[in-house]
Amino acid sequence: MGKITGLLMFLLAIGSVLIFVAQPLLFGSVLWWFPEGISEHSAAIDSQFMRTLWVVGISFTAAQFALGYAVMRFGRKGDARAVYTHGSNKLEVTWTMITAAVFVVLAIMGQRVWANLHLNAAADNATRIEVVAQQFQWNFHYSGADGTFGKTEGRFIDDSALNFVGLDPNDAAGKDDTQITSLIIPVNRPVELTLKSKDVIHSFFVPALRFKQDTLPGMAIKVHFTATKEGKYEIPCAELCGNLHFNMKSNMIVIPSDEYDQLAMMSEEKFKEQLAALAERYQY
Repeated sequence: MGKITGLLMFLLAIGSVLIFVAQPLLFGSVLWWFPEGISEHSAAIDSQFMRTLWVVGISFTAAQFALGYAVMRFGRKGDARAVYTHGSNKLEVTWTMITAAVFVVLAIMGQRVWANLHLNAAADNATRIEVVAQQFQWNFHYSGADGTFGKTEGRFIDDSALNFVGLDPNDAAGKDDTQITSLIIPVNRPVELTLKSKDVIHSFFVPALRFKQDTLPGMAIKVHFTATKEGKYEIPCAELCGNLHFNMKSNMIVIPSDEYDQLAMMSEEKFKEQLAALAERYQY
């Protein structure tokens, strides 16, 4: 029975490997389940994912073959019997150091992209938009024609008046600001988002951007990226935030830069009128 079990383990390990090896032939890519990457850093993240997948895949295969061998060799009465051993300190130190080195190198390589997005400031010409999350909606705050965000305070938040971000009605800088529930950004231009939350932890996630960042109450978290392809992409909340979490989603619409500049100069009313047309244009 031990040999049959060990053989099944070999076959399962080989089958698992073949599934990934065959994917480029069947789907054109190992990462076929990923949506198309549309940001400057997508390729680097996908490459890091592939490196990690190879390392983990090799480790998994080696472990399963070793386990299968042990089951076949020692899993049946009459075969060679396993004996207790204190092991080899040198061998244990060696494989521990090799394993640590491999995964530390992987972690360092992965941190390069993360550091570029989180530890470096956005470019001076970046389009800046404020994002305010709430149960169960995304709100996006645009500065309007003057390029200056109006003051916001929690006491001014009034969902019934569509003042989701708490814009101060007495601040002149906020008179031309726009609040909508969709993210509109220009293509091939750096975008900086300031992420905030009104209630609980949410997570801003755009799979096509390969980008995810938690939004925390009491914090203003700045992130930046550059989208490289026009289109409409879903923004789900990736952090369980309540009983309607499943319904908390919005859209990111990437449009030509010159069209975005025109849109940014419009009043809130005209901005919202154009939003409906954009959503229809990029419907798919």
